Amino acid sequence: GAMAPGKKITARIKRTLPVKGPQAPTLSELMRWYCLNTNTHGCRRIVVSRGRLRRFIWILLTLSAVGLILWQCAELLMNYYSASVSVTVQFQKLPFPAVTICNINPYKYSSMKDYLSELDKETKKALETFYGFSEGKSKVRRSVDEGNSTGSDFFKQIPLLKFEDFSKTATDLRSGQKRKIEGSVFHKDSSIVNSGDSNDIIGFQLCDANNSSECALYTFSSGVNAIQEWYKLHYMNIMAQIPLETKEKLSYSADDLLLTCFFDGLSCDKRHFTRFHHPLHGNCYTFNSGENGTILSTSTGGSEYGLQVVLYIDEADYNPFLVTSTGAKIIVHDQNEYPFIEDIGTEIETAAATSIGMHFTRSHKLSKPYSDCTETGADIPVENLYNKSYSLQICLHSCFQKAMVDSCGCAQYAQPLPAGAEYCNYKKNPNWMYCYYRLHEKFVKEQLGCQQICKDACSFKEWALTTSIAQWPSTVSEDWMLRVLSWDKGQKINKKLNKTDLANLMVFYKDLNERFISENPANTLVILLSNFGGQLGLWMSCSVVCVIEIIEVFFIDSLSIVMRRQWQKAKKWWNDRKRDRSGKPPEASDLERQGHDNPVCIDEDLPTFNTALRLPLPQDNPLPRTPPPNYSTLRLETAFTEQLPDTLEVGQH
Repeated sequence: GAMAPGKKITARIKRTLPVKGPQAPTLSELMRWYCLNTNTHGCRRIVVSRGRLRRFIWILLTLSAVGLILWQCAELLMNYYSASVSVTVQFQKLPFPAVTICNINPYKYSSMKDYLSELDKETKKALETFYGFSEGKSKVRRSVDEGNSTGSDFFKQIPLLKFEDFSKTATDLRSGQKRKIEGSVFHKDSSIVNSGDSNDIIGFQLCDANNSSECALYTFSSGVNAIQEWYKLHYMNIMAQIPLETKEKLSYSADDLLLTCFFDGLSCDKRHFTRFHHPLHGNCYTFNSGENGTILSTSTGGSEYGLQVVLYIDEADYNPFLVTSTGAKIIVHDQNEYPFIEDIGTEIETAAATSIGMHFTRSHKLSKPYSDCTETGADIPVENLYNKSYSLQICLHSCFQKAMVDSCGCAQYAQPLPAGAEYCNYKKNPNWMYCYYRLHEKFVKEQLGCQQICKDACSFKEWALTTSIAQWPSTVSEDWMLRVLSWDKGQKINKKLNKTDLANLMVFYKDLNERFISENPANTLVILLSNFGGQLGLWMSCSVVCVIEIIEVFFIDSLSIVMRRQWQKAKKWWNDRKRDRSGKPPEASDLERQGHDNPVCIDEDLPTFNTALRLPLPQDNPLPRTPPPNYSTLRLETAFTEQLPDTLEVGQH
């Protein structure tokens, strides 16, 4: 059919002035439209405010609000992985922990004399040379066969030295000759700095077997420390060569160590103890180890219902150079934990009753991302050399032992053996001591990386110990008690016991309150979103829809406008270039106006934000209004000025 006149005009205009560019607004128009139409009141106030000062104040307030929102939301995100700690205390029947007991002296000195005769002779010689100490007639009997195997050549390589002043001149204890000492000095005792009398400095030198100029000098301000450290060094060499079965025989049996035993008011014996061989402490015995599958528990607190044992220490058979204190060492631990007696053991003195009261605490920390702890240790790249559940101590010791095997070619005596390795001794590994001391120095300075790799365990049990001591046995009961204990001990002891050979130990729960300390997430996603909403509402009266609107306008629309403008510029440049080449005059269509300036763009379109902005503003002259009614027109005589003929006749009648 025929087109309407309006449509014909539009079609003609479109033919003569084709629309090539889209009806794109400018960025400033987009922002103005957003400010007028958004729900965030601050933006609207910037546009509609009259006066520069007021507008500036609103810009400042709006920007401040945006800054505060960003800051508060960043704080909320950073604190999202925070935990709250809760402590629960409950009264219940508690499992009794494992109690490991060791004699401070690892091996009977009488049994060890054959192995240690050469070392003891050398030590006594040092004491005589440096301190004038002599026992008179030597008590150490020398075994010719064993004496050769301990390697007296080795003592020549690493002799004890006495240093004069702070020079590098030292006296050799074997030859008594002075000699120059090369190498870096490591002071094992910080008090050397304050030591006025430098003649007291004693130490030893360790050299690299492969490079004799590489030496480390270890000095001690105390002669006691120097002699003990030097003795331990050679002692570990000797012990590393003795097989485990032999060492177990050389140490104390359960019958030797345990005289009496009570638990929870009932008698117990050596069958309730499990033997555990520790490299530095010999045979230790663990009560309630849980090896047979049953773990004892206690339903009553107090000393009468815990573990009570009397230990036979046998001080006369102590190694005089290896240990300088008498007594036993005990450690309270979980059945799955390794007892690190050398690190955290509690010492029990002889001729005393030691009471150890316990408080039990279980702790559980949240793992990543809340804290840097490990649940099972499976994520730690260190092999667990101990056949027990993961702990930080196990990881550190295993890490050092692995580094020792890699660097020195053998394992350190005090820790378990990795697969395929053997313990260091000077015959097979002449360089191990220099290597070990250097490596240990790196370990202490945290240069091996073990402290960085190893993490705390997330779950752990802890028994807090309170120790109290009383004299035992009392003077009045001493005589009969020692006689009875000697009788109980039987034929193994042919003499009456000394009280300095005995130690009484009690381990018990002070109360049956189990404290459980746990971490719980302080935030959840719901709380985080609620906090975000609160910040947006407080500072900008904004919601999620408002945030979507900001993303749409400031990112999507703004980007499309910029890209559109760039495209139009590129297109214009290309058309100009083509025209210049062909030499054609510019077409009418090239003069078209782009965007909102093009009048045809508003043809038949629904109003958008830019067309709405282009609506004409009200004129200064007021538009004519509908006039108010003239009430006089309601009167008939004025409304009808001429009477009709028929009404006139009626009036005349």
